[in-house]
Amino acid sequence: MTQIDITPTPRPRRPRPKVVTLSDAAAARVQEIMARAEKPYAGLRVGVKNGGCAGQEYVLEYAEAANPLDEVVEDKGVTILVEPKAVLFLIGTEIDYEVSKLSAKFVFRNPNETDACGCGESVTIEPAKLD
Repeated sequence: MTQIDITPTPRPRRPRPKVVTLSDAAAARVQEIMARAEKPYAGLRVGVKNGGCAGQEYVLEYAEAANPLDEVVEDKGVTILVEPKAVLFLIGTEIDYEVSKLSAKFVFRNPNETDACGCGESVTIEPAKLD
């Protein structure tokens, strides 16, 4: 009996899109903040938590190390660590940094947002549909 080789031929994987990206202004601001930090950090941790009048809030904080399940994104010289439970809520999000006469803040441009509160501090986000 003749044996047939059914070993699959490896083919290059299609590059995955980044969960989040940074605008040039946000990348520059994060690099500036990290350079002045009291100690070295592995990157910027991004997540979503329950809270606020619209139901959810974005979270940005220093990350001392990557957690095993974090989605690691490198963009414009910045390491972004996305919490695993936030990935589906953040797919396609751009983080920007805006300066006005009265404030300077990071702004999330998230295609998955369905609503936001009047003060702009919390949002309603639907998980991305993976078709």
